[in-house]
Amino acid sequence: MRIVNSNIFSSIPEILLGMSTSEGGVSEGKFGLNLSFNVHDSVDSVIENRRRFFTSLGILESQIAFTQQKHTTNITLVDRSGMNENCDALHSNCKNVFLAISIADCTPVMLYDKGHHAIAGIHAGWRGTAGRIVKKTINEMQRSYGTNAEDIIAFIGPSAGKCCYEVGREVAEQFPKECSVIKERGKYMLDVKQSNMIQLLENGVLNSNIEMHPDCTIHNNIYHSFRRDGNQSGRMLAIIGIKG
Repeated sequence: MRIVNSNIFSSIPEILLGMSTSEGGVSEGKFGLNLSFNVHDSVDSVIENRRRFFTSLGILESQIAFTQQKHTTNITLVDRSGMNENCDALHSNCKNVFLAISIADCTPVMLYDKGHHAIAGIHAGWRGTAGRIVKKTINEMQRSYGTNAEDIIAFIGPSAGKCCYEVGREVAEQFPKECSVIKERGKYMLDVKQSNMIQLLENGVLNSNIEMHPDCTIHNNIYHSFRRDGNQSGRMLAIIGIKG
């Protein structure tokens, strides 16, 4: 099983961070290590895939706080495991509650406030990014914990890259100009990861505290990609938590 880890978080022993790929599962075809019950995959396969993934991280599914993602900018504070409806970001300062973000091209942004020992997991698709969900999550952490942005460590995970992520002008115009390149009339290549990087920097996170993973999920077959595979795409999970 291949798991994406973070270099910047590797020196923080109290934090667990990992993101699944499409490899190492029992699902048929391109579903591979699909971790979602909401695609056309067998329930038994998903159960086994989740068991394998969580075991590889050394945690239990009963410790996971999930999001019912709707491409919103809604943010939920959690103090226990389970499903959280209609939100695309979670934050917590509880040990052994591991935040899960479901991914298949959208950008996972994982935050740790090292000063107040609080975490956040953010699902930043183009709608959430345009709605400044990263900024809003930092604001929520400041209100809840007194977070100082300079204490935040951030990981921007594998997601659709500017090499492959084509959008229309109506989408591109919602982003900073440096985050899109015109391809042809009415078509642009969008850099959602860079837009989230800009939000972090504009809100006081230090450049030295940010890691951006270079991989594009669309052109790299070790990842699930809805853009590439449509209804045959599984879903990955990005996990962050404070170890007890």
